[in-house]
Amino acid sequence: MILGKAKDLLAAITGPRGPEHEVKVYSRQGCTCCDKAMAVLETAGRKHRLKIEVIDVDTDPALVAAHGEHVPVVSVDGKVRFRGQVNPVLLERLLNSQSDEE
Repeated sequence: MILGKAKDLLAAITGPRGPEHEVKVYSRQGCTCCDKAMAVLETAGRKHRLKIEVIDVDTDPALVAAHGEHVPVVSVDGKVRFRGQVNPVLLERLLNSQSDEE
């Protein structure tokens, strides 16, 4: 627990650290769940290096067919990790585990 708090303090002082993660958020206009997912990702981005790309599914018929009304869909480093909502605890575990592997 103390180590975790030390990592949080270090991140607050030095900014995001570790490997950069490519995050894609499949979203649509007016989606409140998508807005909440972005807020979680932006918070995580203060500690981890995240390259976030937001993709509006309504701009591509293939994406509409693939995702329909089921947004947001969030992929991290090429793998879908969240659908509907982003769990901040699971996101933190995922990013920490991938940072530890580097």
